[in-house]
Amino acid sequence: MSFSTCDLCDANEDKLATGALHVLPPIFAAFGKRNAFAGPARTLKVFEDNVLVRAALETPGNGHVLVVDGGGSLRCALVGGNLGLLAQNNGWTGILVNGCVRDTAELNACDVGIRALAAHPQRSFRKGAGDTDLKVTIAGVAVHPGDWIYADVDGVLVSRTPL
Repeated sequence: MSFSTCDLCDANEDKLATGALHVLPPIFAAFGKRNAFAGPARTLKVFEDNVLVRAALETPGNGHVLVVDGGGSLRCALVGGNLGLLAQNNGWTGILVNGCVRDTAELNACDVGIRALAAHPQRSFRKGAGDTDLKVTIAGVAVHPGDWIYADVDGVLVSRTPL
């Protein structure tokens, strides 16, 4: 898949104006081998607990992007090297984390695109709390299951429909 978020914004100014297309604030760092990735969203809402993240990545991704609303926590990581390998091996195209990741050298060796707020060495708790397949809010932008995520070196877009 070849695209440019800049070109997508230019070609869809009407969708930007109506709110059918949003640009996430430029607060996400890039990890993983894929500089660009796109696909329909599957959503999770968790807080400092990655049990549901692992459970989702253990399932076939079928080219989806896992969108993890971690509440913007900077106190622990929700995705590490083992989960990056799960994403790669199970056909996920990308992961968007409103929170932190760890094992960045391992993540950068995975054939998946990852965007997160930062790296943090501490692992998360493992209680299994959270919700799946619901509307989440990432940096002030609503993301519904099935919305399309487009990410490249210039930014991250959320679209209600494929572009």
